Amino acid sequence: MTSHEPTLPGRDGGLLRIRLDIAYDGTAFSGWARQPGLPTVQGVLEDALLLVLGRPARLTVGGRTDAGVHARGQVAHVDLTTAEWNGVARGRAVDPARALLRRMSGAVNRILNDTADQGRSGRRRVPAVVVRSAGVVPEAFDARFSALWRRYSYAIADIDAGQDPLRRTTTLWYPGALDVALLNDGAAHLLGVQDFAAFCKAREGATTIRELQRYEFVRGPDGVITAQVQADAFCHSMVRALIGSTLRVGAGEKPPTWLAERLAARVKDARSILAAAHPLVLEEISYPPDAEVGARAELTRARRTAER
Repeated sequence: MTSHEPTLPGRDGGLLRIRLDIAYDGTAFSGWARQPGLPTVQGVLEDALLLVLGRPARLTVGGRTDAGVHARGQVAHVDLTTAEWNGVARGRAVDPARALLRRMSGAVNRILNDTADQGRSGRRRVPAVVVRSAGVVPEAFDARFSALWRRYSYAIADIDAGQDPLRRTTTLWYPGALDVALLNDGAAHLLGVQDFAAFCKAREGATTIRELQRYEFVRGPDGVITAQVQADAFCHSMVRALIGSTLRVGAGEKPPTWLAERLAARVKDARSILAAAHPLVLEEISYPPDAEVGARAELTRARRTAER
């Protein structure tokens, strides 16, 4: 699909802000953000919108995921004219949200060449990108800045869990034994509003101050350890850096206090080993009630500016 510069529709008839809830298998993608010559989730979805609308459209996303990272609860928004929103049904007596989902599904399948699989099952293959819901939200809603928090999961199978080949694309196979109590002892040192410079890939003009609200590890009945990591926002590579460092504590290589020492040092160095991307899943992004999304977006923008 040829790349186009996204444009906004004219204001004839007014603009509607549309929220899209999205899930994807990130295995084959170079992350969310559109990059020339590389397959990305944003590229697929914006190209699908081009097919549906007949014009380029820009998506604003709630959480920019890295290459290989998956999502069950990604959120994005796009602005459409009232005429475009009502026109997606192409004159049929169908709710525009349902019509948009159906047409986006067809466009995504076309772009990904995810045609019907007429093998033994006779079923269609599930595409790597699915728009799960769509709907009109307040004009002040911003998928990025209105968010209250983001939550990721990370699955780990150590030698006590075994290796399930059916989960190889979404689970880290750790070559040793991990102590869940040690993992959680170390994680507890990182909670709260902190400067996570030691666990972030620096970006010019961007803050590394975040509120880590939840960071815990649980071993399930199948033996697989799942981490839940929740924060108001994450800086680049932060979750993978947190996991990579905490695994050293869980393996008994470092004491739990080592994570607090690294946090206090605010220096990203060779000890900042990133955990693999493929077990990481963006599970959920939380937003306030509709009446509060504008105030939340203003507060987030103001805080980010003050922290720089």
